[in-house]
Amino acid sequence: MLPLDKDGVPYDEGSERASSVEDYKVTCIQFIKDICNDYLAWVDYYKLPADEDKKRRDRIHAVVERTNDWIAKVATTIKAVDVVMNDGIQKMAENTAGHPFQIGVFVNNTSGYTLAKPGMIDINIKAVGRDGNKVKLGWHQKEKRFLISSTSPVSINESNIGEQDFDMMDLHLEMDARKCQLRDVISFTVIVAETKDGQEYERRGVTTIIHIG
Repeated sequence: MLPLDKDGVPYDEGSERASSVEDYKVTCIQFIKDICNDYLAWVDYYKLPADEDKKRRDRIHAVVERTNDWIAKVATTIKAVDVVMNDGIQKMAENTAGHPFQIGVFVNNTSGYTLAKPGMIDINIKAVGRDGNKVKLGWHQKEKRFLISSTSPVSINESNIGEQDFDMMDLHLEMDARKCQLRDVISFTVIVAETKDGQEYERRGVTTIIHIG
């Protein structure tokens, strides 16, 4: 259990879980290092060809490094640490599963770990299926297209999203981050499905984090 004493610590939504943001950062950085072993064990279990095995391991290790760097340097509140930590866990899971078809999610031409100003943020999603298969934007859950976790309220405009399949997807979506302030962090997951003869064949998620700066 983490200490519950929060005397002298500025109010923060998650502050009942740690005595200070710095203590919580140390705990979460260690947690990310520890949990990566579970994902690496799954890669072992899959018994992949050597090049694919190495690619997934390298990506998981890269997520650990980048996520912990963001926890240390970008997050300023316990809630922000949580957003960054959970973003890293999502990314580890995605890289453990691998990406059998091409997907890219870009904010200001950058993927994975990105930077944007408060306001309307352009999200560019690109994807292409294998062997003539098509691609479409999927749903994270039945009633929820995107998974979003943020230190301030944000939303993605879904009004112009159709259900069509694409030979090559190149979508631009708008995220409303006008309520965000400097040092806020936003993590969101986009699901893309590969389709064959109109049926969903494979689906993958791509998680992106935005530092508002």
